[in-house]
Amino acid sequence: MNKQALRADILLLLTACIWGFAFTAQRSGMDYMGPFSYNGLRFLLGSLSLIPLTLLRLRGAAHSGTRPRRFFAFSALAGTCLFLAATLQQIGIMYTTAGNSGFITGLYVVLTPLFGIFLGRKTGVPTWVGAALTFTGLFFLGAASPAAEGLSFNRGDIITAVSAIFWTAHVLIIDALVKRIDPVLLSAGQFFCCGFFSLVIALFRESITLEACVAGIIPLLYGGLCSVGVAYTLQVVAQKYAPPAHATILLSLEGVFAALGGILLLSEPLGRWTLLGFGLMFSGMLATQWDVIRGGKKK
Repeated sequence: MNKQALRADILLLLTACIWGFAFTAQRSGMDYMGPFSYNGLRFLLGSLSLIPLTLLRLRGAAHSGTRPRRFFAFSALAGTCLFLAATLQQIGIMYTTAGNSGFITGLYVVLTPLFGIFLGRKTGVPTWVGAALTFTGLFFLGAASPAAEGLSFNRGDIITAVSAIFWTAHVLIIDALVKRIDPVLLSAGQFFCCGFFSLVIALFRESITLEACVAGIIPLLYGGLCSVGVAYTLQVVAQKYAPPAHATILLSLEGVFAALGGILLLSEPLGRWTLLGFGLMFSGMLATQWDVIRGGKKK
């Protein structure tokens, strides 16, 4: 492995770590404000943190003839899907653990190739094996619930699972849009739209106070600047040199770091069934990338 590839892998691992611990910040943020207020502020912070990169890319966009109308339309489309996904995830995390939220959100790794079937893309055996392992892992997460004997998902797990569907749609939308617009401009635009939509709803449904923002400043800064701004930049830089297999596997470690953050910072329990569920889900995520790992064509 050359030095550039090694450096890229380290950056991707750091990205997964930042994103994973962001679930802890998201859960802690609910101690100070509502889900719409938190998401609105953190995504606007994330958009603002990308201003230096955005200004540089705007110069290039002007020279390449990128139309402002296209930028606003694409930002609104991606931002709306991001808003739905992030809102459901943030509401769900109020009723489940950071670890569960991280792994269940990771369903998009499996759902993306499955949804690709409806877009005419072929899906091989590894994807189906990965889906079976992942959903079996979900079963054990439900079985680990202390609410009742047997399989019993709490509403937080269910809401987060629904959010994974919108994260999947978001991945597919971004995949289509980045071929037509600069990815940094698209990210800054969608983050702004998501933050704006969230704050508009927060004004009608929640109470936003300066005291609450000051009290929750650490979860806000981590969720906005670190998770959205810094981690996204690291991902963009790293994926210039990282093989797709490395990128997918390392970024899927997000769920592992989410569980670790919940245990270390929130004292969340980790029973044997929960651990088994996490292990099966992570194995399923890796299985969907088997063709890429072997160096073949990704299904």
